[in-house]
Amino acid sequence: QVHVEESGGGLVQPGGSLRLSCAVTTSFFGLYSISWYRQAPGNPRELVASITSRMITNYTDSVKGRFTISRDDAKKTVYLSMNSLKPEDTALYYCSARNRLKDYWGQGTQVTVSS
Repeated sequence: QVHVEESGGGLVQPGGSLRLSCAVTTSFFGLYSISWYRQAPGNPRELVASITSRMITNYTDSVKGRFTISRDDAKKTVYLSMNSLKPEDTALYYCSARNRLKDYWGQGTQVTVSS
């Protein structure tokens, strides 16, 4: 059984920063690709960023240059550092851990960017 838990969300003013964490409880963390998704009310879930076991990263265009995804295999944790946050970044952010057979999802952490 794999457990995924996000943390670090909160309320931040436009232009501010947050760092989200995704802790994955598995003995084989190094075999997983990790992705961050977000979903705002009324909008479909979208892929924000991903990082493979080989540290290859990918970002959706709207966050390029502002968000950074990284992973610490020793801590079995993936981070999403978010800078220059905008109101349109407001969403429930989900972490997904994917191996060759299955993906696992966390419950999400809420990010609200507002004055």
